Amino acid sequence: MKIDTLADLHGHFPKLEGGDLLIIAGDLTAHHTQEEFDDFDYWLAHQNYTKKIFIGGNHDTFLINEKPKKYKVRTKNFFYEKFEYLCDSGTEFKGLNIWGSPWTKTFNGINPSCTAFTVNTDEELSEKWDLIPEDTEILITHGPPLGIYDRIKRTSDYVGSKSLRCKIDKLKKLKLLCFGHIHECGCRYTKLVGFDKEMHVVNASYLDENYAPINNAIRIVL
Repeated sequence: MKIDTLADLHGHFPKLEGGDLLIIAGDLTAHHTQEEFDDFDYWLAHQNYTKKIFIGGNHDTFLINEKPKKYKVRTKNFFYEKFEYLCDSGTEFKGLNIWGSPWTKTFNGINPSCTAFTVNTDEELSEKWDLIPEDTEILITHGPPLGIYDRIKRTSDYVGSKSLRCKIDKLKKLKLLCFGHIHECGCRYTKLVGFDKEMHVVNASYLDENYAPINNAIRIVL
């Protein structure tokens, strides 16, 4: 199965190769307006994948009032039903159980207009991760787990979620973890072996820390 992963598009919509599954791990637009989401819908509808899944991120205020569902494009002249929006919810594709969660923790200096799906403590994040089913095989989150592609350059701090790291260690069937949010570590991939499983881990951020669209989608073959 050919899976392409992206995150942190912020209004940049690249042409992709196509494949079986496309995953987009949040921060879809630059200013979370209706017009930008129409552009996102149009772009996504024209990517050649059997299934397309996305979640929200802290920039995606527009999605707060959307319910998880089979997502239909809002653009007037285009109606597609081949993508799904996940928000603390799951789906299935070719026998794989998939879960998506958009939550991240606030931080000092966060833009007050970019606080969608944010909480104040890692304890609150842990409550969100508790919803993830034990049989999850592909997990999509907006933010990273602690210590995996989560380092901020200007402070050298590791800002990922400790409770998410604990959760993924317990998911014995997990094959792929995809996230973004930390642009400095975007377009990076590794395979972790341990805890009785082999797991692909991707920071799929398309933009770098200067919000330049310099990265590519990362392809995983399962």
